[in-house]
Amino acid sequence: MKLDILAFAAHPDDVELSCGGTIIKQVKLGYKVGVVDLTQGELGSRGTAETRKIEATNSSKILGLSVRENLKMADGFFEISQENKLKIVQIIRKYQPKVVFANSINDRHPDHGRASKLVSEACFLAGLAKIITTENGLTQKAYRPEVIYHYIQDYYIKPDFIVDVSDFIDLKIESVKAYKTQFFDPNSLEPPTPISGEDFFEFLKARSREFGRLIQREFGEGFTVEKPLEIKDVMQSV
Repeated sequence: MKLDILAFAAHPDDVELSCGGTIIKQVKLGYKVGVVDLTQGELGSRGTAETRKIEATNSSKILGLSVRENLKMADGFFEISQENKLKIVQIIRKYQPKVVFANSINDRHPDHGRASKLVSEACFLAGLAKIITTENGLTQKAYRPEVIYHYIQDYYIKPDFIVDVSDFIDLKIESVKAYKTQFFDPNSLEPPTPISGEDFFEFLKARSREFGRLIQREFGEGFTVEKPLEIKDVMQSV
């Protein structure tokens, strides 16, 4: 299956928190979008790898994803290694996305910045014909996505562009709440975390309002780019 957009995430729930509104919007516009989680989030203070898998499945339905996979790299300990690069190269060639979303280039959780670099390097390598990967016993063709956009996560980073997600903010929050073990639950007996408080959803909306204000919209999601964006018609950018 060829995808229009493939979003990579260090952990299940990264994309929901950071660019869930954008994904929902692009799906509603008719594009095929998939998500590949690098790890199972097994080191999370709340829940388990098994509950995360169920939660990711439920969230994927809300997002409207065409596909979701998990590469089962080691949460907290995955390396920017040849083995892990090849896993991502194989996925990129399998789905041939025009656009890739990746983790924030720098963030509170060290996995985020490391995943960002890992995915970025793998996107380049996927275009090299002498790197051999296979799918169902067949050699894959070299393929390189046209662009990589890095979504902004916990740390504030000045965005290079902002997507208006005003019409989809409620569905975004619903997709986040699908991760019941990770976020606010008054009946949970698990330890509190920086994202488990009831006020965390207020932060999510406030961050989205902050980005939205910059483009004179109610809610937005910010991204950074690796290379300058091409504008084919300046009148279409206003």
